[in-house]
Amino acid sequence: MVKKKEDGFKIIADNRKARYAYAIGETLEAGIMLMGSEVKSLRGGKTTIGESYAHAKDGELWLVNCYIPEYLQANRQNHEPKRTRKLLVKKREIARLSAAIQREGMTLIPLKLYFNAQGKAKLEIGVAKGKKLHDKRETEKDRDWARDKARLLRDKG
Repeated sequence: MVKKKEDGFKIIADNRKARYAYAIGETLEAGIMLMGSEVKSLRGGKTTIGESYAHAKDGELWLVNCYIPEYLQANRQNHEPKRTRKLLVKKREIARLSAAIQREGMTLIPLKLYFNAQGKAKLEIGVAKGKKLHDKRETEKDRDWARDKARLLRDKG
């Protein structure tokens, strides 16, 4: 099911591998244009955004390869599970993001899909640059050291 936070947010899908594989620069909250059966299916919590990405086309932002399973009770009005979905962002933000992804190696990666306090589906996207293998190793080494340091401080104190 969907995880619920204290501040009214319900996290639907979380892309945990994104912070390991990419160096995330800035993040942005975007709305997502959904059909009714997609919203009902999101509440089931079986959505994955691990292999998806966003791209700018004709002055609009699109989410590609996001899997939202079919809602079984929708019958004929059901949606296609991996269809391209439009992201709702202001034109200035789209222009800024499209300029950012034109640079070498930059891409838009979805980090989190959630319902906000008003119950609207939102997507947190980040401008990211792919990490090299040595950068991934360094990140893992820093994470291990932080875990060991916290364990040592907890045991001593």
